[in-house]
Amino acid sequence: MKRGSEAALDLAAGLPALTSDDIEDLADAPDSELEETEEKVVDQASAAGTIPELRGEIAQLLELERMALGVRQSGTDRKWDERSHLLQNNSEMFDARGHRRKLVIFTEHRDTLNYLAERIRGLLGRGEAVVTIHGAVGREERRNAQESFIHDKEVEILVATDAAGEGINLQRAHLMVNYDLPWNPNRLEQRFGRIHRIGQMEVCHLWNLVANDTREGEVYLRLLAKLDEQREALGGQVFDVLGQLTFEDRPLRELLLQAIRYGDRPDVKARLFEVVDRALDRKHLEELVECRALTDDAMDVSKVRAIREDMERAEARRLQPHFIATFFLEAFKGLGGSIHEREARRYEIKHVPALIRSRDRQIGRGQPVLQRYERIAFEKELISQAGKPFAAFVCPGHALLDSTLDLVIERHRDLTEARRGARG
Repeated sequence: MKRGSEAALDLAAGLPALTSDDIEDLADAPDSELEETEEKVVDQASAAGTIPELRGEIAQLLELERMALGVRQSGTDRKWDERSHLLQNNSEMFDARGHRRKLVIFTEHRDTLNYLAERIRGLLGRGEAVVTIHGAVGREERRNAQESFIHDKEVEILVATDAAGEGINLQRAHLMVNYDLPWNPNRLEQRFGRIHRIGQMEVCHLWNLVANDTREGEVYLRLLAKLDEQREALGGQVFDVLGQLTFEDRPLRELLLQAIRYGDRPDVKARLFEVVDRALDRKHLEELVECRALTDDAMDVSKVRAIREDMERAEARRLQPHFIATFFLEAFKGLGGSIHEREARRYEIKHVPALIRSRDRQIGRGQPVLQRYERIAFEKELISQAGKPFAAFVCPGHALLDSTLDLVIERHRDLTEARRGARG
């Protein structure tokens, strides 16, 4: 080992040992695991092999930090300017009455999420208009953010990392922006699938923000242009097969890395464009769509019919919605709540009394009780109506109904027991 300042360094000792396969798997990992691994690598990664090299690297990082601070303080952010213009001037952001529509914004990194949330709150002038979901958000807080976004009309924008990209139903919105684009097309499919799903009553719109003056941005723009071209031919089905795309049997991430390293060479750029074009060839996409359709049709008609009959019998045995509605409307008002019918058998709750909200935390029944609901309904067919707010489906198991029921039972328990004693 060298002595003094020339001593060798082993800065990779604490880093996760990741093979190329591990990195590929990590692209599909849960957002919390991905964020945790990224933070470990960023905190400890270094190309330095000696102390002088490490000092030089630190000096470069300090200079980059100084430049980044200058950019931040200048207030100039082209990407934010585009985002701000979209929020304020795009007609799709507002309904016929001029009210802002619900919007989902996806970003790759938690720091970017916090930056966006702060700037959007400042732009709108209302902190409560924005909620966030990322990998470090706990289950209860995540549920609360999701429910608030869906049912509280004061909450207009959800800013999220891919922690909200899978397993969460956000079809209350039909507008989405990818502020950062993932290096895995499967994540694009997962994100768009949060709003573009069965039961969506509106035409979904998606905006992708790309830095077109970067090497990887040029490749991504080519990919998005081809996607848009094939979308016209295949409809929304093109988004259903994004996760199955490969680029000469390689993931998109490898193409983007090549673009970053060698994208200034015209021959490399031309070859990368050719690879993208072949991967998004119409015939190839049609084959992927056909294979997906065959997979989805694997369940035979008799099995589908049997499942449907079981569901219909279960539905018939359930307590009828009008009984639930009659009970809830009276009980809710009796507990100090105020509820108003806005459309036929669809109601708005502007304020849920604190005792109902706190009761949910005591009995612990899953979804949180919100402070207000833009709409609730007691019948499934009334949940979604074209041009109307999405309604919360209040039925046995919904936290709002369960909390109200629990309070009513508690308040009248003494009376019930007294009657039983009198009969005895």
